[in-house]
Amino acid sequence: MSQEHWDTVIEPKSALFDLKIKELRQYKDLLLLFVRRDLVAQYKQTILGPIWYFIQPILTTLTYVLIFGNVAGLSTDGLPKMLFYLAGVTSWRYFADSLTKTSETFSKNADIFGKVYFPRAIMPISITITNLVTYGVQLILFFAFYAYYVVSRQFDLSIQRELALFPVLIFIMMLLGLGFGFILSALTTKYRDLKFLITFGVQLLMYGTPVIYPLSSIPEEYKIYIMANPMTPIIETFRYMFLGTGTLDYGHLLYSTVFAIVLFIIGLAIFNRTEKNFMDTV
Repeated sequence: MSQEHWDTVIEPKSALFDLKIKELRQYKDLLLLFVRRDLVAQYKQTILGPIWYFIQPILTTLTYVLIFGNVAGLSTDGLPKMLFYLAGVTSWRYFADSLTKTSETFSKNADIFGKVYFPRAIMPISITITNLVTYGVQLILFFAFYAYYVVSRQFDLSIQRELALFPVLIFIMMLLGLGFGFILSALTTKYRDLKFLITFGVQLLMYGTPVIYPLSSIPEEYKIYIMANPMTPIIETFRYMFLGTGTLDYGHLLYSTVFAIVLFIIGLAIFNRTEKNFMDTV
């Protein structure tokens, strides 16, 4: 009698730091399906549909221009207020959305996880890819305003040669979003009320990041605390590359990269450990 052959073998044990790349490749169609589902479902049955991808950052930026630019009078390093805030908002939203949505991986998908097997990491990875598509759309909006200010001569074209670092910034933000999301998704399986604090925490973290103010406006004695935030070098480098202001410090950028990699590894270990028994607590 010939030995039976199985396409997939489900075993109770797996390495804590295993991202299961081989399985992810096997389930790539499912990954793309989740990405498509999230993109379509996000604004399904809304009046304006995909236009919200543009409206949300515009409304957020206008709010910052009014409150922080006009009322509070915060510095924008001599840049047009709309362009300055939009540069910060665009990148921050990618990180923040990746973190908050990834943190709901176990609690939001408990039903499907309990019925069928697939690599659980597909869910958070699909979220970061979906948000990456959204990020690309909102970058188009940023460049549209950028072109307007250049053509109207309110701002001089200032694209730096360090633009090649842009994919590195995206990679760091992706790892940061996944790392924090992995850890928080594990914690929310036991502490359900934690999800109510995540949105508040992310908003609080934004004020510790130079999104609504330039790093140059921070007193020297407080800069060390702002620079401890791994998102600070990313926002500053983004502004430097496209707007010619901000700070590009390779040492700080290396810090963010190492922080993101270590956070991702720790988060992955916690995520893999949690997925083994989370159905008992969710």
